[in-house]
Amino acid sequence: MKTIGLIGGMSWESSKTYYSILNEMTRDRLGGLHSARLVMVSLDFNDLEPKLRAGDWDGITTILSDAARRCVLAGAESILIGSNTMHRVHADIAAAAAGIPCFHIAEVTGAALARDNRKIAGLLGTRFTMQAPFFSEILASHYNITTIVPTPEEQDVINQIIFDELCVGVITPESRTIYLDIMQNLQTSGADAMILGCTEIEMLIKPEHTDLPLYDTTRCHVGAAMDWALDLPNGTCR
Repeated sequence: MKTIGLIGGMSWESSKTYYSILNEMTRDRLGGLHSARLVMVSLDFNDLEPKLRAGDWDGITTILSDAARRCVLAGAESILIGSNTMHRVHADIAAAAAGIPCFHIAEVTGAALARDNRKIAGLLGTRFTMQAPFFSEILASHYNITTIVPTPEEQDVINQIIFDELCVGVITPESRTIYLDIMQNLQTSGADAMILGCTEIEMLIKPEHTDLPLYDTTRCHVGAAMDWALDLPNGTCR
């Protein structure tokens, strides 16, 4: 198994999910006492969150590029950026990773949607992910999939719940109901699938909570890296 590098800490709840899924997929594929070969650079999200609010993407790029270089120096043979939002600067991070694979979360999620013949996907995530074009453009140009997002008012609520609750491990039935209502609105608008485009949302919304097909970007992301690390055909790990 090749060694996967993870840029984590955005938030640490998200990194915990990444670590668990990476090892679960390794166990399921290799059995026995196998666990994932990993190196992780875990950042302090408190250093990054103010830059997000200020739109300081140059500052964010500097921090994440340094993390990618440290992953490579520690022996990583590929890179996962453990955050949907931070894929806005994916190209710069990939360049800093010295030519090793740096899997794009929208690309691998689009591949999963296309395999299932989805045409219109609702996107939930941070305000930055829902408003920036990096996700929708890849789905449209590579897979001919249309992305629809909640209203601006709904985006504010989704974003607030992510940062004030999910990022610090708080799960409430009230917030789940809010998310499910927003998802229903997107389904009414034509969505035939729902992208959980923030790792922490997986903590709140599970398949048993809705009949709408869910595409957890973290599982898609990790699955692509595991396929590569174990030399499996694309799409084997899901």
